[in-house]
Amino acid sequence: MPIDRRTALQTVGTAGLAALAGCLSTNHYEYTLTVDSVDQSLADYALYDPDDESLFDTAARDALDAILPDGRHTTYGYEPLPTGAYVEDGGRYYQTEAVVTGREERERTLVRADHLEMDSVSAEMVPLDSLSTVSRRIVEILHEYHATDGAGHSTDSLWDGAYVLRRPAELDSAVTGELDDATVAVDPGENSAYRLSLATERITERVVESFAVDVAEDSQTFNDVVLATRIDAEVEGPGLDPGVRQALEDVVETGETSETTPLTPSFEGLLERLGLGDVDVGRNGQVLWYDERLYRYGLYVSPAN
Repeated sequence: MPIDRRTALQTVGTAGLAALAGCLSTNHYEYTLTVDSVDQSLADYALYDPDDESLFDTAARDALDAILPDGRHTTYGYEPLPTGAYVEDGGRYYQTEAVVTGREERERTLVRADHLEMDSVSAEMVPLDSLSTVSRRIVEILHEYHATDGAGHSTDSLWDGAYVLRRPAELDSAVTGELDDATVAVDPGENSAYRLSLATERITERVVESFAVDVAEDSQTFNDVVLATRIDAEVEGPGLDPGVRQALEDVVETGETSETTPLTPSFEGLLERLGLGDVDVGRNGQVLWYDERLYRYGLYVSPAN
């Protein structure tokens, strides 16, 4: 088990120091730091823009059109936008928010899936991969629900074990026609096939109000907002110890550097400056602002060979 390189000697009594020293001498770990340049400005990196290739970009764009700059958009049973996303309109910057304001009965189309034994499946069985992207996602969520006995992570999309069609992309007649009374093989090797059926029912849905909060009136103020909320480490070269700065410059140029414990002071100082000083397992997906440029970085820790 890895021993914290910084605190191990502080957490044992004097009597255990000799034994711990022996342990430290035989247990070495490799620390690999990766740094990759992000070719975007602070604003471009932080701003949310619905992806035209995503399944639900229509719902997201409709919501943005309604809430910017100071409107409201109501949906039932789902949030059309990611909460806390930064968006721009007319040179001002906003953050998306959503609140539940009540419940309401709505007529919805529900997709139910009955698990089938493979020996009872007819020749009309449809391979999962042959379905459209929207339909395939629905079947995968239902499969997860059945495979985990209802403990899957997508249960917010379900009502009493049935998938609820809510978003515009799901209400397309091509999707309902593709799913109704279909027999779909999710994984024939694992005996996973389902008979799908559609039904229209009135169910109680959450009423969700989406809106936008004004956060910055110009790009410079917005850059400060991004630095305060979306950046894990902000570093200026002149303020660094020369050894730490050289270590950072080297890894920025090469993209990766590794050291085996015991770490050099410059490398350990760099980890501290990047907020990784107490990391002994690893961390990924971090964002660095260094000398007016963006980088992604991560630390990986493994036993040394």
